[in-house]
Formats: sequence, structure tokens, C-alpha cells
Amino acid sequence: MRRFSSFREFYPFYLTEHAHPISRRLHFVGSLGVLGFLVAAIVTRDARWLIGAPLCGYGFAWVGHFIFEKNRPATFKHPLWSLMGDWVMFKDILLGRVKL
Repeated sequence: MRRFSSFREFYPFYLTEHAHPISRRLHFVGSLGVLGFLVAAIVTRDARWLIGAPLCGYGFAWVGHFIFEKNRPATFKHPLWSLMGDWVMFKDILLGRVKL
């Protein structure tokens, strides 16, 4: 298992695991879905919406990994840094630093 001493060191690796544009698009859509489920939970004051957030986020991401990237999601070995990577990549896509 590859070891990283910081998120700064991990993030470039994370991006290499998301080289396929369709995989990045699926991650982006999954993250948008997570935000949608969170908003729905807040607006409706119904916590049951929160069940859908991880299902949506991981569902879209794992399709990207298993079908397009042909690799195992980094979340299996680096769960916290992978979750952070998802949101940093989402931000970087919004800012145009990572291309869809």
C-alpha cells in the first residue's frame, strides 16, 4: 500500500486515479447529488434524505472507477483523504483547474 505523509502529497495521486474524463464527470455529478440530498434534508427537515447522499456520491464514483478507470477507488485504502480529494477535485472542476 502506498503511503502518503500529507494530503498535499496524496492529491496528485488522487488525480491520476481519475484520469478518464467520464469518471471525473461521474464524480462531479455524484457530488452535486450529495449536495442535493443535503439541501433536501435541510429544506424538508427530514433526515431520511441523508441516506441518499453517500449512496449517490459513492454510486456515481464507483461506476467511474470500475467501468471507466478500471481501478479500485482510493477510498478503500485512504478513506479520509479520498473524501477530501472528492471535494477538492469538485472545487477544482468548478474553478477550471481540472477539466471535465
